[in-house]
Amino acid sequence: MKFKTRINNIRRSIMRSITKNVGSAYSEPKKGEIKISDIKKVLIIRPNHRLGNQLLLTPLVQEVINMFPGCEIDLFVKGGVAHPVFENYQQVNKIIKLPKKPFNNLFQYAKSWISIKQKTYDLVINADRNSSSGRLLTQMSKAKIKVFGDVDETIKQQYDDYEHISKYPIYNLRHYLSRLGIEYNTTEIPLLDIKLSEEEISKGKNILKDIIRNNKKTICIYTNATGNKCYSETWWETVYSRLLKEYPEFNIIEMLPIENISKINFKAPNFYSQDIREMGAIIHNTNIFVSADNGVMHLASASLTPIVGFFSRTKRNVYGSYGNGSVALDTNETNIEDWFNEIARILK
Repeated sequence: MKFKTRINNIRRSIMRSITKNVGSAYSEPKKGEIKISDIKKVLIIRPNHRLGNQLLLTPLVQEVINMFPGCEIDLFVKGGVAHPVFENYQQVNKIIKLPKKPFNNLFQYAKSWISIKQKTYDLVINADRNSSSGRLLTQMSKAKIKVFGDVDETIKQQYDDYEHISKYPIYNLRHYLSRLGIEYNTTEIPLLDIKLSEEEISKGKNILKDIIRNNKKTICIYTNATGNKCYSETWWETVYSRLLKEYPEFNIIEMLPIENISKINFKAPNFYSQDIREMGAIIHNTNIFVSADNGVMHLASASLTPIVGFFSRTKRNVYGSYGNGSVALDTNETNIEDWFNEIARILK
């Protein structure tokens, strides 16, 4: 384990021990005091800069919009990718951004925290139960209803997918509001969704046509990932060769990361874009996205494309793609036959 990683783990452990009781003294409204029509201003807190984590926040934002039509939502996040992710969410009123590296901009960091105290909300939600700063920000916010993020034991017993990072905040919110007398929402959990417009989808289709230059359907692969989530060149060469053999009637293209890395040595037609929404629009026009667990996998999922996601280190029950026929596979427990059975299921 790298020294920096060890230090961050120690820091998180200390902060969790300090903040674990934050919210315990909070006095929630009595049952029947709150009506749906009372919720007009909502703050959702998720101070993480990674693309994947901000995409994984989209189901909760949709849940709030569905439950409280006409409400205005402020997001408290870190870094700059939230703007393109939520660009087409009309009810997202304001995005409050923490600097990605707070010690490089302490003034902006302090300003972001202080801004929480300058507005009164009807509902504040900490979207990450493991975020110490999220709990502290929820505590210092001005709101009658505060959801700190702790998962109730009844949720764990009722839903076998409660551990998923996109789902448990929604189950938790539904459960909490039901305690206040608001009818429990039993609809399906929203999917990841960046809400691509028809214009964006059409543009993505044209870009894809320029890449493939034929009318065949398309399989898109992404061979990069961060750290030990990344599979080897040999591993990806095996998968790519099998795709070529089994699906000659399909195009197979590779989406490249910003580092311009290809684990199949650029053998497939490829593309790259610095525009998150353009990337999503291109992927939307493909038939399947095959990738290891990473932020771009979540972008593909939020573009409403079926995913085959490979997991070897992170937990697929926490981060796995869902909906649209997607599947998350633990490659420590499955083999290449299992993977291609799932690919065939989606393509057929």
